[in-house]
Amino acid sequence: MGRIFEVRKHTMFARWNRMAKQFARIAKDITMAVKSGGPDPASNPTLRRVIQNARAVNMPKDKIEAAIKRASGRDATNYHEVHYEAYAPHGVALLVEAATDNPTRTVASVRNIVTKNGGNLATSGSVAFLFKRMGVFRLDPAGIDQDDLELYLIDHGLEEMGESRSDERADTTSGPGALPPGTAGGTAGNEAGKPQLVIRCAFADFGKLQEALEARGITPLSAEHEYISTAPTELPEEQAAEVLALIDKLEQDDDVQRVFHTLI
Repeated sequence: MGRIFEVRKHTMFARWNRMAKQFARIAKDITMAVKSGGPDPASNPTLRRVIQNARAVNMPKDKIEAAIKRASGRDATNYHEVHYEAYAPHGVALLVEAATDNPTRTVASVRNIVTKNGGNLATSGSVAFLFKRMGVFRLDPAGIDQDDLELYLIDHGLEEMGESRSDERADTTSGPGALPPGTAGGTAGNEAGKPQLVIRCAFADFGKLQEALEARGITPLSAEHEYISTAPTELPEEQAAEVLALIDKLEQDDDVQRVFHTLI
């Protein structure tokens, strides 16, 4: 066990300060979860996880319930999760995760943003190999015996466990104290600078680790899949700012859910 090192430069931008964008992202996740597994969280672990993440970003209960109700309706939008691979300036690799009902529109928008900001859209497979898809759970460490929990979770797929802190920005979800390397968005706790316990597993073991935490009576602050960089890129502040400006513009696109990157 050790410290989970976090991206340090995100104070340069107030990305995700737009609460409406956050709620829209969660609402799409709810729609996809309901479409795939039904509207009952008790029998739909994916929906249960998304609801946890909604609470982590202070999404009101009535908005969560309304999103579930809309997703259960006959006229609910059918979103598809798609990924685009790209290179930002200075060779930083990007993996763009989107949820869209019109992939043609989305790829055109992503390409336009990337090329106008000094990057280029890459062919499929040219970037993805630089990331490892993992399940990432963030816990409130209060009352947890970390050594005991680590030993218990090793038998349920645990690969990494370490300490971190929630966002340095109030009421936001990505920042210098909240993101694992290679992530430009995520749901991490409610209180800025609050200690967290971050645990990671192979994505195939996500459900097993989630069940193990539930068996211990532990409710994560957030639980998501993330693409963790296996080949991090470090840049001077000026060059990093160019990359972060591109990421910021991508995250403002209505169809983009999250952007993963190799910048540290």
